[in-house]
Amino acid sequence: MRSWQARLLEIYLIAKRRFADPSGKLDVARERADVESMASLFKPLHAIRCQPAVANGVPAEWIVPEGLTTSRAILFLHGGSFNSGSISSHRTLAGNVAFASKARALLIDYRLAPEHPFPAAVEDSIAAYEWLLEQGCAPGEIVVAGDSAGGNLALALLIFLRDHNRPLPAAAVCLSPAPDLTFSGESWAFNATKDLMLDERKERQAIEIYLRGADPRAPLASPTFGELAGLPPLLIQVGSHEMLLSDATRFAEKARRAGVDVTLEVWPEMQHEWQFAARILPEGRQAIMQVGGFVETACSSSAQRGRTAAA
Repeated sequence: MRSWQARLLEIYLIAKRRFADPSGKLDVARERADVESMASLFKPLHAIRCQPAVANGVPAEWIVPEGLTTSRAILFLHGGSFNSGSISSHRTLAGNVAFASKARALLIDYRLAPEHPFPAAVEDSIAAYEWLLEQGCAPGEIVVAGDSAGGNLALALLIFLRDHNRPLPAAAVCLSPAPDLTFSGESWAFNATKDLMLDERKERQAIEIYLRGADPRAPLASPTFGELAGLPPLLIQVGSHEMLLSDATRFAEKARRAGVDVTLEVWPEMQHEWQFAARILPEGRQAIMQVGGFVETACSSSAQRGRTAAA
């Protein structure tokens, strides 16, 4: 059963939707402002230190939980339908994941559509990962994480690294990911009235300006259509009320069939990216703590495999 806090947040989202533009027309400037405004409502679970960085030309920020000294790094790729979101909007979410994972997070400002369509965001994600390696981060101590569109980018990054024989990270974490940009999942229909965060009309326009004519079934655009064998362990969290539900579950099933170690968590009655509200939602805190446990286990397992190989 949902917490009373989750029910209260749902009432807020219902009221917010009633005052939204009913036309369904995508206004990128307004979307960007809305993402920043919504994110400002949520505060981190733990004090964090923030240090600007530039990762192979990509604006970035190190987010380190206070009192933590670690070599473990999380490359965090923010969501926002590929046209919104920033370091500012996702500092809290990345910080919470870092805190739970006993890690520091590198949060990047990848290029956004429509100014920079596909594959610019993928290229920036690759550049940032390569920068972490150049800084001396061991692949087995790196985890790639992303929410929504960032989850898509995290999976695309893994596919690129594998295909180009680059060192793979210890694992990846995908929060409410969007691995299929064709809108073919069944939950786009059966969760249309339950999902209070996403508007399918706007999402279709967002993907159109992101792809700008590129094939939506290309593996780096929609990882669901790629070859998935050889990817590192994955944690996928999705809410049962999300329109992205079937996209996430279908990707998980395909990855498992390809031999990937996949942990799929479907959280009952949760909205898209409920993890953002960890400070106020018990379900959000629980989800973030699950992420932390997964990251620690994945990095420990990666270190053990490295010791075994060296022996």
